[in-house]
This record gives sequence, C-alpha cells and structure tokens, in this order.
Amino acid sequence: MVRMLRACIRSLLKFVNSGNGMVGIAMILYGIWLMRAWQRHLGHLPYEGPNDPIPWFTYSFLGLGILLCVITCLGHIAAETANGCCLHLYMLLLFMVIMVEAGVTTDVFLNRDWAEDFPKDPSGCFDQFKHFIKSNFNICKWIGISTVSIQGLSLLLAMVLKAIGSRRYYESDDEYAPERLPFLKNTLHSPTACVIGDPVFPSKNDTWNKQTEDK
Repeated sequence: MVRMLRACIRSLLKFVNSGNGMVGIAMILYGIWLMRAWQRHLGHLPYEGPNDPIPWFTYSFLGLGILLCVITCLGHIAAETANGCCLHLYMLLLFMVIMVEAGVTTDVFLNRDWAEDFPKDPSGCFDQFKHFIKSNFNICKWIGISTVSIQGLSLLLAMVLKAIGSRRYYESDDEYAPERLPFLKNTLHSPTACVIGDPVFPSKNDTWNKQTEDK
C-alpha cells in the first residue's frame, strides 16, 4: 500500500512540477522577445555598449525563468529518485521563489507607491508590463494564482514524498522483504564401515600349496 502511494505521489509531483517548467519557459521566451525589441530599438543587444544602462527588468525575467527551469529539472530528479538531498534542495529553492513572489505581491497590493520601490527601467519594458497588467487585471490575477498554487502544491507533494521516503525501512515484510542469508546446508558424510574382529591368517597348507605352484 505504501509503495503504491509513493508511486502515485511521485507521478503527481512530476505532473505538477511540469507547470513550473512551462512558466519558466514562457518567461525565458518573453525575456528573449524583450531583448530582440531592445536590439531593434538601439541596433545592438542590451549592455553591449560602454554607456548603455542595464535593462534590469529583461534580465530579471530571464533569470527567474532560468531558475524555474532549473528547479523543474531538480524536481523531476527528486521525484524519480526520492533522494533526501534533492528533495531538500528542491523544497528550499521553491520556498525561496514563493517568498519572493509573496513579498512582491504584498508590496504591490499594500503600497500605493510600489512602482517607486523598483529602479527605473531604461528600456521601458517595465512600464509596458505594468500597463498590460492593469488593462488585463483579471487574466493576470488568475495566472498569478495558478502559478502560486502550482508551486505550493509542488512544495506540499515534495514534503509528503520526503516524509514517506524516510519511513520506507519500517514497513511490513510484505512491502519490503528483508534480505536473508541462505541457510547453510551441511553435507552429511556416512562413516566408513569398519569390521572389528580377530585377524584372519592363512593356514600352513595354503601357504605350502601356493609355494609349490610358484615353483
């Protein structure tokens, strides 16, 4: 029963964790599109010139997307192997991402001047992104809720898998058969038959007849 439960949780963790990878790939593609837009505007890629300002919004999107893809790969490895170190590292990275997202969301909803907390983006992509969120707030809200839900569910499944995996050696014999040493089969050797009695000597007549025949 426990083995079946572990298999189901591992498969479910892989499926849910794929959502994080899809979000990461989408962020990477959007970051690449922003870099191409910067290249069309200035004629070269961001931060190639000596006096070019740093487009932090583009790099932040790319970095977060790459981080989510790395976390997704680590989550698949952890779900496949159920290794304690991989699960701990996966949960730590995912928890840090959730905390960053929670901090940014809290600042946006509770602070009216939240835009001033971020540095000025020279590419103007941050202002465009902010305007897009305001004009499509309902869609962006559900996308954000879905993303956080996927990450939270992935974290919960990883914790359950770690808890089940730590008790795998304490299950019944039906689930995990212990290794047994083969029985030693001693080969029984039958003792050699011995006859105890008086020695038999040939008679004198037999000895005389034998000597005569030899001559």
